[in-house]
Amino acid sequence: MNIISKTVVAIALMAGTAVADTSADAVSEALAQERNQLASLDEGKVKTLFNRKKADKKTIAFERSRTWVDAQPVVKTGDAQWECLAQALYFEARGESVRGQFAVAEVILNRVDSPNFPDSACAVINQGTGRKYACQFTYTCDGHPETIREKSAYQRVGKIAKMMLAGVPRDLTDGATYYHTKAVNPRWARKFARTTTIGVHHFYRPHTRLSQN
Repeated sequence: MNIISKTVVAIALMAGTAVADTSADAVSEALAQERNQLASLDEGKVKTLFNRKKADKKTIAFERSRTWVDAQPVVKTGDAQWECLAQALYFEARGESVRGQFAVAEVILNRVDSPNFPDSACAVINQGTGRKYACQFTYTCDGHPETIREKSAYQRVGKIAKMMLAGVPRDLTDGATYYHTKAVNPRWARKFARTTTIGVHHFYRPHTRLSQN
């Protein structure tokens, strides 16, 4: 083999090594990023995320219509998470359409799954409670008693709360974790991307940050 040929072979081998090293580095970097993302979630969040995915695989028959929901059996009792979610839907959205009530429930449960919020429906709903008008859900800190007077409305949202906790699809708000009524224009809304409008509520989620080269 002459000098030129040996040189060509050496360059080819070096190039092959460089490609392999680059590929290995890319895989290592991807795995490291995944580990970091998983590490940012606490154990409770991880369990909730995987449990919800399992629940989503079930075929849960439901319709987002008042007629269908009203025809379902009344939920007479439930656990603490159901009670918190049902009350939130009653005080926050009982005047909304059934579709709008499902959407508000989505926001609450999307927060439960997010590492930026508490990891249970009750904790999400009561976040900031105790400081007047400084809470996340106004009815929990407006100083007014939380009295349920409309029995039929509460029964309806109770059914919706049960279905949402059972794992029906959350496909109305595109992952929203915030909402407000059309009657107000809060400054915080400018920081987020509006995902949809349903009934009297606008829904938002944080802007998706694209990676830069």
